[in-house]
Amino acid sequence: MADNEREFITTGEQPDIPRSKWSGKLAFILAGAASAVGLGNLWRFPTLAARYGGGTFLITYIILAFTIGISLLLLETALGRKTQQSVIGAYASFGKKYRWIGKLACIVPFIITPYYCIIGGWVTRYAVGYLTDGPVAIADGGGFFKGFITDPASSFAFMLVFMAITFIVVAMGVEGGIEKANFVMMPALLVVAVGISVFVLMQPGAAQGAAYYLTPDFSKISPALLVGALGQMFYSLSLAMGIMVTYGSYLDKKESLTGSVASIAGFDSVVSFLAGLMIVPVAFMAFGSADAVAAKSGPSLMFITLPGVFESMGGAAPIIGFLFFLLVLFAALTSSISLTEACVSIVADGTHWTRRRSLIFCIVVIVVVGGFVNAGYNVLSFIQPLGEGSTLLDLFDFLSNSVIMPIVALVTCIFVGWIVKPKTLIDEVRLSSPFRFAKVWTVIIKYVAPVFMVIILVSYVAQTFGLVNF
Repeated sequence: MADNEREFITTGEQPDIPRSKWSGKLAFILAGAASAVGLGNLWRFPTLAARYGGGTFLITYIILAFTIGISLLLLETALGRKTQQSVIGAYASFGKKYRWIGKLACIVPFIITPYYCIIGGWVTRYAVGYLTDGPVAIADGGGFFKGFITDPASSFAFMLVFMAITFIVVAMGVEGGIEKANFVMMPALLVVAVGISVFVLMQPGAAQGAAYYLTPDFSKISPALLVGALGQMFYSLSLAMGIMVTYGSYLDKKESLTGSVASIAGFDSVVSFLAGLMIVPVAFMAFGSADAVAAKSGPSLMFITLPGVFESMGGAAPIIGFLFFLLVLFAALTSSISLTEACVSIVADGTHWTRRRSLIFCIVVIVVVGGFVNAGYNVLSFIQPLGEGSTLLDLFDFLSNSVIMPIVALVTCIFVGWIVKPKTLIDEVRLSSPFRFAKVWTVIIKYVAPVFMVIILVSYVAQTFGLVNF
């Protein structure tokens, strides 16, 4: 493909709209890492590490991330760079009969973004709360959290605040908005994570929790450990969301794909590791055992348990609480920006609208759907789609994470591995760097990854309906 052709969107027709570009490799790496680093790193990774033997889980996760995870990352970014398209156009460029794969994939960011912004609103409220309400008011055993999410006006308002920040960054463009935001937030996120980790490790009693977190307990090796680490790897790396295909389409042909995806996986793993180093010792100090730490997960860990632990730190509580939720806010924003950008790119590529018009359309959809899902905690709380106690957010999360994403990843592996053939993307990777592990990558895409995607799909659907517990 000629250089001037790469500056445009192509859909099998004459190119007509200039395509955004990253300013360089570092910008792409930070964007990919920003997409990968999110709430799952901070509230799910530490819980799984506590549940599955600390160091044993860490080792398993790293192995999976740098084999299966990095292989799927490379597939998606190479597919995007080769086709210069977001997901629908990327698959359709190999034939219109494959467009359905892209259409299925494009559903994911449109489902996830609204409810992700709702949770982002919760994080925003807590960051503000440590400045205005104080740690004692927040650490009241869950009353503060329940009161907030069941208040339709307040919860909707903070959702809009979080969305507004996201939309402003995306509106400023790939280079002028997303890149600049990532150049600020990603280093800041890392600095805050390291700072809190050091502070935590200096607290009395933290050493026992840190030792548990870092020391492998091989008695914890089990199928459940594998499924937990596999699921965490898959969701943490922003796979099958349309994001990495979109971001790959903005990458110049001269930039190394292999080095870039390795850096993204590495950054994501470092933040996950630091999250565990922050949370496991703190929770261990408060509850005294790994089992007690493992029992706390998700929103309960983030918005009820940890504020209680921070409050027990006395004079340091306001600072630590604010810095922690500022860290979580950065992680949530970087992911929501990536999700929104994927939505905008999908609409622009599919309709040939301008970026501005595509963004306006996405804003309307995300706000409306977000408002509907948010109402599931208050005015629509009587709707319990997955059983007693479930919410609309639980339904959206189940459909996207447990069903559509594993199916998209499975179909993509089959598509690349058996239909268009791995050499198609291997040649794309080799345009900018050697690909010494091409044969290993081919085996993973054709044989190993599809099996693991089926495991994720079956396991997490079964878990949702209470058939198994991981």
